[in-house]
Amino acid sequence: MNRTSLIRRLLLPVGTAAMLVLAACGGDTAADGPAASAPVGAAKLMVIITPSPDNVFFKAEQDAAATHAEKLGYETLVLSHDDDPTKQSQEIDTAISRRAAAIILDNAGADSSVTAIQRAKDAGIPTFLIDREINKTGVAVAQIVSNNAQGAGLGAQEFARLMGGKGEYAELTGKATDTNAGVRSQGYHGVLDQYADMKMVAQQSANWDQAEALTKTQTILQAHPNIKGIIAGNDTMALGAYAAVQASNRKDIIVTGFDGSPDVVSSILKDGIKATVLQPASQIAQMAVEQADAYIRTGTTSQPEKQSVDCVLVNAANAAEVRDFALAGS
Repeated sequence: MNRTSLIRRLLLPVGTAAMLVLAACGGDTAADGPAASAPVGAAKLMVIITPSPDNVFFKAEQDAAATHAEKLGYETLVLSHDDDPTKQSQEIDTAISRRAAAIILDNAGADSSVTAIQRAKDAGIPTFLIDREINKTGVAVAQIVSNNAQGAGLGAQEFARLMGGKGEYAELTGKATDTNAGVRSQGYHGVLDQYADMKMVAQQSANWDQAEALTKTQTILQAHPNIKGIIAGNDTMALGAYAAVQASNRKDIIVTGFDGSPDVVSSILKDGIKATVLQPASQIAQMAVEQADAYIRTGTTSQPEKQSVDCVLVNAANAAEVRDFALAGS
């Protein structure tokens, strides 16, 4: 055997081993999808994205989802988009780059979120929406929300009862880009418009924000000194409205909210804000995680895409039974 043949025989196993290593590593197979080339452990990552946890409602979502996912054996990455669609898009890209098994998302806009969710779907990563819907079906695997129409009906009935079915009132609405804002307002008026002696003298968006609600309520109170009540689209705005009412020394004005936040429940117990509508934030987040787990394991959730969970009226009669967006025994 000559020297050249000997070198070839010695190099052949090395070259073959290198090819085998490249094949095992996937080479250029990343185009086949995240599952085909995911690094070890990545398939067990669940990414949870919500608005800012400065709002206790969204903090409750984050905590419930993360705790339940970790209980089921997943690693978690918890992010906040602060209601900024651009930031949300970047965070979904992070989930894609990390080859997450699923995304749990309380989205930053019914229209503006669709493209990013579609991008995750195209990358083989299913998204499970909580709290807020998007204006398209077939993109997310699930859209699990509170029954806002049913809850708004409960809140409006209680507001009308507290108002004695008559008098001037104002409404504070949420973000125009959030479908919940419109659904709640429509639900309120489906009840309140039936009362001939109740008159809405002002309707303004405070964008779910407490400081903005305080400022706008102050302006409303100055313009309408005979106002008897303020119905808010969420508890954060109700707190701002109530602060303005207190500052104006108009403690006779009725304020109600929507969410079931601890601060508003505490206010109800002190005879401040009169009522709210409890959204089961923790329950919805846990449902999303359970369905994500089922989908990852079996390829189906066995549930329809659109799902709603009924809300509960909270007032002085049952406020003491509310803990962390849940009513004892429910």
